[in-house]
Amino acid sequence: MFKGSIVAIVTPFRDGKVDEEAYRRLIEFQIENGTGAIVPCGTTGESATLNMEEHSRVIDIAVDAVNKRVPVIAGTGGNSTSEAIELTAHAKKSGVDGTLQVTPYYNKPTQEGLYRHFRAIAEAVPLPQVLYNVPGRTSVNMLPETVARLAELSEVVAIKEASGNLGQMAEIVRLAGNKITLLAGDDIVTLPVLSLGGKGVVSVVANIVPKDTADMVNAWEEGDVEKAKELYYRLFPLFQAMFFETNPIPVKTSLALMGKIQNELRLPLCPMAPANLEKLKKALQDYGLISGS
Repeated sequence: MFKGSIVAIVTPFRDGKVDEEAYRRLIEFQIENGTGAIVPCGTTGESATLNMEEHSRVIDIAVDAVNKRVPVIAGTGGNSTSEAIELTAHAKKSGVDGTLQVTPYYNKPTQEGLYRHFRAIAEAVPLPQVLYNVPGRTSVNMLPETVARLAELSEVVAIKEASGNLGQMAEIVRLAGNKITLLAGDDIVTLPVLSLGGKGVVSVVANIVPKDTADMVNAWEEGDVEKAKELYYRLFPLFQAMFFETNPIPVKTSLALMGKIQNELRLPLCPMAPANLEKLKKALQDYGLISGS
């Protein structure tokens, strides 16, 4: 259901508020360049600092701007199951095609607690659900056996795997590959994940290079391994650059340098340190995204 280059799109701000015009332009930039689906309100979209009204509004804008041209997979997860259900209910009403559900952060639930959390959301709001495992952010790792259990639910269709553990990802495919789609959760493991049987990536770098990211995944799917590898290694310095500091600081800074958004983050995120900013500028210049002047 969900595959290819899927962008975890940033949320642009202007003077402390969501910049709706810039957001719509970013969505057009993605669709024009072959992105397969849009994820509003993910980690890269600074969902943690959007209030409930903003969160819902950002999803509404994405659905309206996309206008059924590609799927919209709304980030509606939370560490409170009831809050996740509330956000997901709004997203369904808004007309999204699916929902991205992160493992509850801070609470550190057991594997049984994780299963019950995602099942409760699926039962309350029947909607295609993409699980999101990112232990580096949440302090809890969802094991392949739990993913396989959840894959038995008809609503659970995919998993964004950002554990960095390729063995764990291979085990998901082994246990439940015929029932759930594996998506890379980090750009840097996209090609390895595709080689394991994954079907795409939920990408940060696609915010700035949507065509090359989409072309890489599409080349692999078409059997052109050499082209996929060539694009992967060309993109590799950008994969690294997007994590010179905490995501989404570098990618939003990059978009600002490219003239697409204001360079505005919400605390506790803050502007890049000068040394890291210079490294980022060099990576963007080397790729041809900004001039060297």
